Order: sequence, then structure tokens, then C-alpha cells
Amino acid sequence: MTNEEKLARISNPAVRHEFVLLFDVTNGNPNGDPDAANAPRTDPETQHGFVTDVAIKRKIRDYLQLAHQTPMFIQSRVALNTLIEQAQGEGAEAGNKKVANKDVRNTMMENYYDIRLFGAVLSTGKVNAGQVRGPVQVTFARSIDRVLPIDVTITRQARTTEERMETGSTEIGRKSVLPYGLYRAHGFYNPLLGQEREKGGTGVTSEDLRLFWEALTNLFNLDRSASRGEMAVRGLYVFSHDNALGKAPAHKLFKVVNVPALGSPEKPAAPRSFDEYSVVHPDEGQLTDFSGVTLTVLAEG
Repeated sequence: MTNEEKLARISNPAVRHEFVLLFDVTNGNPNGDPDAANAPRTDPETQHGFVTDVAIKRKIRDYLQLAHQTPMFIQSRVALNTLIEQAQGEGAEAGNKKVANKDVRNTMMENYYDIRLFGAVLSTGKVNAGQVRGPVQVTFARSIDRVLPIDVTITRQARTTEERMETGSTEIGRKSVLPYGLYRAHGFYNPLLGQEREKGGTGVTSEDLRLFWEALTNLFNLDRSASRGEMAVRGLYVFSHDNALGKAPAHKLFKVVNVPALGSPEKPAAPRSFDEYSVVHPDEGQLTDFSGVTLTVLAEG
């Protein structure tokens, strides 16, 4: 099956989809914790690393803005309330002097990709356009094995103040990194929330989903940073049902893609590359144990 045929199968907005996303980091910080001096986020009980859903969605937004100039609501250039008020103004300019909240909400969904996919709160200012439930949801990513953040001391010749210039000494800083971590996240697309706006949905199109899969496949290719080291998508596995309600529970489908941990609580492992792991899953196409569900592998290795 060609990539175009794969995309056509998983970009049908009228049926349910779930996915498993694998990505790794080498000598970097995949998601800093502001409450811990921006150190990589970890579960204090198990020492597994995690990356928030917000961070993953930020990468999707950034990729699509850079690669396709896709308009996004959640951004830092314009205040969000200003964008909502502008949507109300569009209706007024068209002759609708009493623009209803529903009209503003529909305009926002039409204008902004991330509202159609992820939803948004549109009731934070003078214009109360309510809330939009997004049909696409992404979980926190969690590392397969325990991770060990390391603080690395760095120095620089540049000084920030005249007083420090007079000392003649270099300045010292710190970076917190992980030598290696392989992470797994799950995601969901609900077609009942993504259906036409006339039916109460957000109006997700097949092109919207195509862009979404493209962004996930290339999640870190346009997001290089010294603080994040080398990050790469190592697997993207999409389960597509043949109807809107679905033919199998998501948690059972996720078990089909198995990535065994290298260590255990009694004997933790210290992996340093993706090559140390094995990813076990069925062949693409119809899943024998789940009638009406197909598996599409978009990225692997």
C-alpha cells in the first residue's frame, strides 16, 4: 500500500481513529518542568519520564505553522480575547449586527485549525462564545523505562552586567538533560465531535486529518533546539474503525503495539539508544482479533 493510500484510509473524518506515538530523546530535555528548575519531567515514585499533552500539541501547531502557514488560535503574537472579538467583528461587518455566540464559535472553528482539532475555551473575555470540545485528544507521553536526569555544568565567556565584566571570570550555568529516553503516547479522534458544524461538530475535514498525521510523523524535524538534543519519532501506529462508534475498546487496541521495557523495578535498565528496544505489532491491514479495525503504520524505526 502506498503512502497516499495509507493517508486516505486514516484521514476519513467520519470514522473513529486511535493511535500510538513513540518518540525518543538523546542528550536532551523533552519537556522541562517549571516547578523543578526546568528539569525533565519525571514521576517521583517510579522515575519514569513524561511529556505533557500540551507540549505535544505545541509541536503539532509549530510544525503546521512553519510548514503550511496554518492559522492557529493558541499562539503568542496576538491576545486570544482579541482574536475572539475579531471573529465577532467579522459577523458585524457582514451585516449581522447581533452576532450570536454560536456564530462567533463557528467562525473561530472555521478560521483556526487547532480549534477544529483540539477545541478551545472561548469565554475568557468580553465576548462569551462558550467552549469547543475537540475531537482529537492526546495523552501524556510516558517513558518505557526509568530515566535519570543529569545536571550538566556549563560555562560561557559572555557576562550579563558591567560589574561581572570587571571580575574577568567566566559565568557558570546548568543544563538538565536525559542521556536517553523512549516515550509512548496515545491519541484519539472522535468523529461525532468532528462532524459538520451544522450537526454540532467542529467541521474536521479529510485535509485536516492529513495535516495532523503529517505533523505527527515529522513532529521534531522543524523543532531542533540545543536543549532538546536529538528527538525523533520512532513509531506512529493508527487504528481505524469502519464506523463512527468504533468496533473495539481503545485500551485493547493499544495493547496490540507492544514495546517491552528493558528493565524492572527490581533491576532498572539504562538504555542509550532505540536499537536496544523491540516493537512488536501485527502486520498492517485487518486485525484478526478485531473485526472492522485496520492498522496503519505511518512511521517506524
